[in-house]
This record gives sequence, C-alpha cells and structure tokens, in this order.
Amino acid sequence: MSEPMVEGIVAGIVEVRGLAKSFGAVQVLHGIDFSVQPSQVVVIIGPSGSGKSTFLRCLNGLETAEAGTIRICGHSLVEHGRMIGDTELNQLRTDVGMVFQSFNLFPHLTVLDNITLAPRSLLKLTARQAEDEARALLQKVGLEHKADVYPGTLSGGQKQRVAIARALAMHPQLMLFDEPTSALDPELVGEVLQVMQTLAAEGMTMLIVTHEMNFAQEVADTVVVMDHGRIIEMGPPSQIFSAPRETRTRSFLQAVLSRQSVVS
Repeated sequence: MSEPMVEGIVAGIVEVRGLAKSFGAVQVLHGIDFSVQPSQVVVIIGPSGSGKSTFLRCLNGLETAEAGTIRICGHSLVEHGRMIGDTELNQLRTDVGMVFQSFNLFPHLTVLDNITLAPRSLLKLTARQAEDEARALLQKVGLEHKADVYPGTLSGGQKQRVAIARALAMHPQLMLFDEPTSALDPELVGEVLQVMQTLAAEGMTMLIVTHEMNFAQEVADTVVVMDHGRIIEMGPPSQIFSAPRETRTRSFLQAVLSRQSVVS
C-alpha cells in the first residue's frame, strides 16, 4: 500500500520525505512522507513495534535515518540520508523539546537545577533569569512547591511534569512526546495529560506518540496510524475513530478501546 501523501509539506514546521531506517537486517521505517504545520497537534498511534518511537527519535537526531530528508524547525536534519553535524544538531535541539517515557531527570540535581541547567549553558541565561523562568514553568505544571526537592522524592506523574517543564525552558518551537504516560500508574496519567492539553490550547506545536485514545480524540488535530513501519492512514480524530478506512486501523482500535474500557 502506498504512503498517504501530505499537502503543504514545504510550509510545515516538520517536513519528511522518503524516511527509511533499519536496525541490522530489520527495516523499521519504510519511506515515510509526513508534515506538521505550526500550532498543529499530531498524535501517532499504532500497535507496539510499528515504528512510532523510532520515527519520533529520528526527528530529534537520536536515531540516524538511512535514507530520505528531514527538515524540522528550519533545520535540515537529514538530507538524502546524511545527518548534520553535532553543532547543527545541538542548535536544532534548542528548538525541539522532547519528553521521554522514563523522565531522564538528573537524580543528583534538584528539580529547579534540572530545569535551569540547559538554559544557562545553551541559551546563556543568567542564573536569575533561568530560575525565574523555571519557577514560572513549575507553577504552570502545578509543581512550584517542589522546586528544591530531588527527583527521587517525586511520584512518576510529578517527574514527568518536571520533564515537560525542563523541555519548555528551552523555548522550543516543537514538542515531541514519546509515550509520556506509559510508565505511569493509571491514577497519575491524568495530571500529565492535563498539562499537555493546556499546551495544546496555548498553540504549542506537538507531535505525540501515545496509547491514550481518549486523549487523542480530544486533543489531536490529526491522528496518524502506523503499522509495520508505514503510515497506513491519517486524518482528523472524527474520521480515524469513527470511520477508519483501513481494516488494520479498525482491528487495532477495536482491540485497544475494548482493553481500555475493561481497565476503566
């Protein structure tokens, strides 16, 4: 089946053409074409092993694409399979924030220091500027009272909210979320999703890999369905969840939604 073509790719904050990636003899991404427009919220869904997280990691240079072109936030990350250098990659990462499944906070630094480290070293903010912005971001995610504690004292949901604040401290044009709630206990998922909903309402451009289908329906402008390293379908949530075109999409959603209804 051919890849869905995306209109307006030249104007996108993310522009991908012909992206391919393999691990050894296993090809995990097959010639993906994709774009994201400014202020758009795009949610990527699909079964485990479909290439969702690998695709997201390619967009931030954490995985090296072997073929294709990636232009993101004005940077040419990959041109015909060739990666940019480390200096250019660091510049790109000031414009692209990423939130991982496992938080990746520095355990030996306080919450405040975790957030101020990169702005001070990369954006060259003064200590006072970085601290003022960090405290404002902690208030935004509902954790202003946790500024001086260490990550080990926080719940999973609190750690993830700190991770979001840390990413926002770099003033990114784009936020990437790689299954940000998958490592959380069910009762902690809502507090993280609420922060992400606020960001969406404020116009932050976001690309989100998630298994939270209710969240995808509420927040996404576009839902992308991946399977076996390909985009098999994309469209607005109303179309994807109510009238999916592909049989594989229907079977995936039926399995996931029935499982989530049992859990709830």
